[in-house]
Amino acid sequence: MAQGSNNNDAFLGSAMQFMQAGQNMAQQFMDYLGKASGNAGPVQLPPADPQAMTALQKQFMDQQMSLWQSMLAKQQGGEQSFKVEPQPGDRRFSAPEWRESPVYDYLHQAYLLNTQYLNQIVELIPAQDEKGKNRLRFVARQVADAMAPSNFAATNPEFIKLALETKGQSITDGINNLLKDFEKGRISMTDESVFEVGRNIATTEGAVVFENEMFQLIQYSPLTEKVGTRPLLVVPPCINKFYIMDLQPENSLIRYMVEQGNTVFLVSWRNPKEEQGHIGWDDYLEQGPITALRVVQEITKVKQVNALGFCVGGTILTSSLAVLKARGEDPVASLTLLTTLLDFSDTGEIGLFIDEQGVTAREATIGKGGLLPARDLQNTFSFLRANDLVWNYVTGNYLKGQKPQAFDLLYWNSDSTNLPGPFACWYMRNMYLENNLRVPGKLNMCGEFVDLGKLDMPVYLLATREDHIVPWQSAYESTRILGGNIRFVLGASGHIAGVINPASKNKRSYWINDDVKTDAEGWIAGATEMKGSWWSDWAAWLKPLSGEQRAPRKPGNTKYKPIEPAPGRYVKERAV
Repeated sequence: MAQGSNNNDAFLGSAMQFMQAGQNMAQQFMDYLGKASGNAGPVQLPPADPQAMTALQKQFMDQQMSLWQSMLAKQQGGEQSFKVEPQPGDRRFSAPEWRESPVYDYLHQAYLLNTQYLNQIVELIPAQDEKGKNRLRFVARQVADAMAPSNFAATNPEFIKLALETKGQSITDGINNLLKDFEKGRISMTDESVFEVGRNIATTEGAVVFENEMFQLIQYSPLTEKVGTRPLLVVPPCINKFYIMDLQPENSLIRYMVEQGNTVFLVSWRNPKEEQGHIGWDDYLEQGPITALRVVQEITKVKQVNALGFCVGGTILTSSLAVLKARGEDPVASLTLLTTLLDFSDTGEIGLFIDEQGVTAREATIGKGGLLPARDLQNTFSFLRANDLVWNYVTGNYLKGQKPQAFDLLYWNSDSTNLPGPFACWYMRNMYLENNLRVPGKLNMCGEFVDLGKLDMPVYLLATREDHIVPWQSAYESTRILGGNIRFVLGASGHIAGVINPASKNKRSYWINDDVKTDAEGWIAGATEMKGSWWSDWAAWLKPLSGEQRAPRKPGNTKYKPIEPAPGRYVKERAV
């Protein structure tokens, strides 16, 4: 009886502690907001409905007590009547150790209940607009994720079990992993020793046929007996390396393009160093796609090419074409945009913390020269999915002492790039903050006032349904901006996995609907789901736009002789 009484007291004490922990989590959230807004004390937010707050607190206390009673019944061999389940996709507490012990079973469920409580508080706090509300939700998620019991040695049963089984070796290995990552200045997400650009990733054969301060132009070697007369120019994002499109041969979008009988050219952006810190937006257009288009025309001796832009590369490419259109030039026969924003009304979580104050501060520090470091960009993108891209590796690398598995996509994710300060500041202000690109005649780029509505070539627009960087509804708004005949396709999955979906694997699905005159919700309501990869759909769309078939040519010509084999030097330069 005494032992049972002690257990009851222990559980009751734990229940009370976790009620307090929920209140502490909420307070930390408020303190975090206060620091973020520059306030010396607690953040001054509009007061929530006091009656609703009181009701919420009572509900929270009742739920914590119900959880305690339920866990006590389970400990005594009864049924668990109250249970808190993780959100779908949350794998932090999936190991059996979290349920084998009533202590840790209770611990992780109490944390989940605290997280629910914090999220409910956020919903009660008034906000000026939906962006303000989403900002509160984002911060709450960061606070809750950071406080998860899985992140700490004392409250993670997996850590304790492994430490006992290895007689402390896992702790030693974890400390060594931590020290190595301190030297790198970033968390290791994969075994980087396995991969080498040009050896086992970015291996599609070709040659660099042109280079300037901004980029190298790669022309890929043909893989078919015949190729279309009209070449394809690919403009990837400059915010990371192009080889996300050319990882391993079996999942290489670049190789697939070549296999479809296209003469493929690709812009390989330079990873800027301090000496490139003066480069601005106009430089990226004039010395990037505009120059690349001219070189491709001269090499292939054609007046028009097909062009494809991915993410920020799509925004840069489309802006370049608008400049050329204003100059009376029309070098592109068709345009493909993959997960690209032209209308920045809704930019997802990336845009939540781009405000006037922040942009002005950036302009003052790097707006006229300097770099936006790759580390800052990588941290921003990682914390958008903190549990998967931060805390997962904190627990695996440092608590468990594990060596990350070799994964090509995560190697690419760690190989980030700097951005020149003037370019980054112009982009943040004119796109994310003021959304000027969509307004005809609003922006002067490269000496020309541009109007995207005058781009009247056929367009293929791909968005992805779970994209947290380019919300698909925002990508759909490009159908309202561009002037040509548009095919909009919605792929499954997210920003990267939705794009890099090899046709050969026949995985996932995509949605089609020829009616792009309706709004986004109307489009998806009338869309038809197609099994497999969008790659096949795009290849079928592009083929009649590729011109007559002819014998392929080797990369370069007498004027543009191959400089070095693909993937070239620029893509191998790592940010320091």
